[in-house]
Amino acid sequence: MPQAKGVREVGWVDCAGGGQITVEKGIAYIGHMSAPHGTSIFDVRDPKNGKQLAAIEMPKGTHSHKVHTKDGIMVVNHEQAGQPPADWRGGFGVYDVSDPGKPKPITRWETVGTGMHRFSFDGRYLYGSPTLEGYVGNVMGIFDLNNPAKPELIGHWHMPGQWTAGGETPSWQATHHRCHHPLRLGNRLYTSYWQGGFVIIDIEDMSKPKFVSGLDWSPPFPCPTHSAIPVPFEIGGRKILLVADEDVMHQFEGPPAFLWVVDITQEDRPVPFASFQVEELDGTPQPKHSGCHQPIETITGTEIPAAWFMHGMRIIDIGRPRAPKEVARFVPDAPQGFDHPLSNDVFVDDRGLIFLLDRQRGFHILERR
Repeated sequence: MPQAKGVREVGWVDCAGGGQITVEKGIAYIGHMSAPHGTSIFDVRDPKNGKQLAAIEMPKGTHSHKVHTKDGIMVVNHEQAGQPPADWRGGFGVYDVSDPGKPKPITRWETVGTGMHRFSFDGRYLYGSPTLEGYVGNVMGIFDLNNPAKPELIGHWHMPGQWTAGGETPSWQATHHRCHHPLRLGNRLYTSYWQGGFVIIDIEDMSKPKFVSGLDWSPPFPCPTHSAIPVPFEIGGRKILLVADEDVMHQFEGPPAFLWVVDITQEDRPVPFASFQVEELDGTPQPKHSGCHQPIETITGTEIPAAWFMHGMRIIDIGRPRAPKEVARFVPDAPQGFDHPLSNDVFVDDRGLIFLLDRQRGFHILERR
């Protein structure tokens, strides 16, 4: 039986394992981890009886594991995940989902290298992590989708050392420092940079993004940084950033990934001052996927749902940010055919329902008690 505290399960939908789930107007969009599964669309207006409306496939050697929608437009990433067809190029796809049961391709934006990894989308601008000609690893890119049929790259930023075509030399191995996930609040992008920690970027002029500050804690900590999520309100007069490291790989043997609490009141000097780890983990080395993956991307209150891989979903109260504490949890049973759960993404819709997506199979629909 699932372990549940402070939440109850109201529905479960069987589907291929996924990387991201987003829900708009009772319609769930799932980006899948592995081809041929690309993007699935489900009607979850009745959370007890989810029904598949449509599915988009991807070719072998690629995946489309991230998805965002806004006002009838769906954007999905296209990324190399193995050996793709010779003529295939990564990037992202744009679809008309005004009728969710009949998604219509609008266009593809294509690039060199592995393509687009993760991104956010506000209905006009896409803030993503594409690979670009002349750069090593993913960089931060801003795209204007005012005309969805003609996405335009209007600005980008790279960590010094990435622009090898410009004569720069990276001080790290391979693509260890690369853009992972930009999230916008106001005129700032809070951007995780994998084993380069996180950076804060000024986008007042989107054509000329500017570095504000950053913090790299790998080493001494072994796990790459997944998300830097700004809290859109002050707590105790302070501005707070939640930063999640991701337990998918370790540079060296060390503790499982956890969640950082960072004070960015003085944004040019970010200060990590607290952290949270689930009580089951004592800090000793563990297999990958034991620790943190990511919190919810959009914060609306001091209770923060977070996907914690093998340890399910944890809801963390940051009302006292120096002492974050778990107030609810849902640890699913292992999906059929697997040894353990692998909670990968969490989303809360406008009804307050919580959607917990497993990396291996299916998603749970929960509600807070």
